[in-house]
Amino acid sequence: MSTAYTAPSSPNPYQQTVPQPGVPVHTSPGLAFLLGMIPGVGAIYNGQYLKGLVHAVIFGLLVSLTNATENGAGQPMLIMMTVGFYAYMAFEAYHTAKKRQVGLPVEEFSSLIAPNRYMSRAPVGPVLLIVLGVLFLLDTLRVIEFRDLARFWPVLLIVAGIVMLYNRLSSGRNALQQPAPQPSPMESSREQ
Repeated sequence: MSTAYTAPSSPNPYQQTVPQPGVPVHTSPGLAFLLGMIPGVGAIYNGQYLKGLVHAVIFGLLVSLTNATENGAGQPMLIMMTVGFYAYMAFEAYHTAKKRQVGLPVEEFSSLIAPNRYMSRAPVGPVLLIVLGVLFLLDTLRVIEFRDLARFWPVLLIVAGIVMLYNRLSSGRNALQQPAPQPSPMESSREQ
């Protein structure tokens, strides 16, 4: 009694897997939108507590920087960024509530930070909170004032652009370096 060896089939790299729907959660997207107009509360309504804290800190930082520029050259840009982030919080809370209502999985920082292979290595959230805490402490102690730091806000745009460019180039390189799927021993014996 002989049994034929069958090799496990390798997954098709061109076929996308559909995430299994989770348990739908009763949320109201309209209420999430309204609560999203209060910095951080929309994310908290959706069960994303750390994201709510990050939203409140970013909004507070934008308002502080806008007030610190005092009719400077960067104040119109900071005002537009503050209004844009304010609108983002409401719409993001709405879309997250819709995903939860359908039962799709929602991560803690969904749509705030794109997950990639570096997220497991680098503790971005704690480092960001430490840096913001140090800046607020230095401002409170009058060592460095936000008015002096506000002049350098374009550096944030430059750094964000460099990170986005690096991620784009490295993901394209990784896609080209993936090896082609090898035929199983059974398929190669059939071809001969």
